[in-house]
Amino acid sequence: MKKLYVKTYGCQMNAYDSAKMADLLAPLGYVAADAPEGADMVILNTCHIREKAAEKVYSELGRLKRLKAEKARDGGRMLLAVAGCVAQAEGEEIIARQPAVDLVVGPQSYHRLPEMIARAAREHGHVLEADFPALEKFDSLAEPSTAGISAFLTVQEGCDKFCTFCVVPYTRGPEQSRPPGAILREARLLAQKGAREIVLLGQNVNAYAADGWSLAKLCDAVAGIDGIARIRYTTSHPRDMADDLIAAHRDNPKLMPYLHLPVQSGSDRVLEAMNRQHTGEDYRRLVDRVRAARPEIALTSDFIVGFPDEGDADFEATLKLVRDLHYATAFSFKYSKRPGTPASTMRKQVPEDVKTARLAELQKLLLGQQHRFDDAQIGRTMPVLFEKNGQRPGQIMGRTPYLQPVHVTAGEELVGQVRNVAITRRTANSLHGALA
Repeated sequence: MKKLYVKTYGCQMNAYDSAKMADLLAPLGYVAADAPEGADMVILNTCHIREKAAEKVYSELGRLKRLKAEKARDGGRMLLAVAGCVAQAEGEEIIARQPAVDLVVGPQSYHRLPEMIARAAREHGHVLEADFPALEKFDSLAEPSTAGISAFLTVQEGCDKFCTFCVVPYTRGPEQSRPPGAILREARLLAQKGAREIVLLGQNVNAYAADGWSLAKLCDAVAGIDGIARIRYTTSHPRDMADDLIAAHRDNPKLMPYLHLPVQSGSDRVLEAMNRQHTGEDYRRLVDRVRAARPEIALTSDFIVGFPDEGDADFEATLKLVRDLHYATAFSFKYSKRPGTPASTMRKQVPEDVKTARLAELQKLLLGQQHRFDDAQIGRTMPVLFEKNGQRPGQIMGRTPYLQPVHVTAGEELVGQVRNVAITRRTANSLHGALA
């Protein structure tokens, strides 16, 4: 029996990929470890979206190099692998900068891990696999061995949008959708293993299109699986919010009233420079249509401040959009250069202190909206899907249809059940209540 430690950076799709890598290596005798110390294999599943992502990986590799040397002194061997988007973008450079790395595998190639491990054992050298192979990786993956109450399920990968700030088209490749039959088989397996909620994942999940199926049709089919009580999906692009998907939010009771719809900016000038292919008014009309179909829906989004040449008027347009549309929660970031993207070479980069000030102002506005949305739930009775034990003895944690965490005093036998909860108060990041 060998120990496997996987450290996951970034998005939900990376979390899904990490679980799949663990399933893939289980037949080779690898069992999960809680820490890298003493592990026989360590995988860093990386993300290239956030600022200084690659440098954080190299810093972690320096620490792991020392652990690898200690294991070698004790007569053992630690395989060190870098997976994910940093691996795809910087494969050969990773090996050059950190020779302790044995395997570098891109996000479309991790189904080849068993073969790569065998090659590394034979050659005692470095093995690099960062192409976009023709073979569909999902056809080669093991069935899910476990499932949480809420389970991720990737249905679409890659991106054809080419936003000028984003590396995803270069690290995840073009948009590809899995066949619906394969997705539904995996969803049924997850349900059999205890999943009560399925979260459909994709870089542009609402661009899903395979064998004549849309994301809306896929959601309807998943809703028919025994044991599945809730369905969510992320992340969406405004361009791909089709009429049937909007209708599904109205007609499919298992599709939660929660929509993550990134806009990035409220300024048409900045949106054009980002190549978002929609205007602020396009986005507003889309939100109006969604809210007309399901008035109680919670809207969340992503924002980038300080994009090259963003002026005060552009930033004010973003603030106005936020004030007008009212978000339940949102993610916001300062623009940072990504090598190889068009925006990284644009002139008129915004000074760091200006970006910092703008981000603080935007986040203050968004946090106020989040608190008002959370406060609006106090006094309501809401269905909560309980996921796990809480931080305190005798407490369990679940989530509302709006994805808000809720803490309740109750026994763990309720985990996996949907129960009505009377919401009584809000703390900084969660709600509290009592069984109704």
